[in-house]
Amino acid sequence: MRRFQLNRMEDVSGVSGIGTVAEGVQFEDGKVVISWFGKHHSVEVWSTIEDAEKIHGHCGRTIVEWLDK
Repeated sequence: MRRFQLNRMEDVSGVSGIGTVAEGVQFEDGKVVISWFGKHHSVEVWSTIEDAEKIHGHCGRTIVEWLDK
C-alpha cells in the first residue's frame, strides 16, 4: 500500500483550490482511493492512478506526490 497526495498548481475549475487538495492510497492490486479536502468533501475509487490522473490531472496542473516509495 502506498500513500500519496494531490498537489494542484492551478485550479482550472475554481472548486478545489491550489496546494494539497486531496490525499489517497494505492493498494497492491493498483486500485486507488482519493479523499478530497475543501468545501466539497468526497471520496473516490479508481481502478488505477492513471485513470484518476486523466480526470483530475488537468494537463499537468495537478501532480501526484508519492509519500511512500
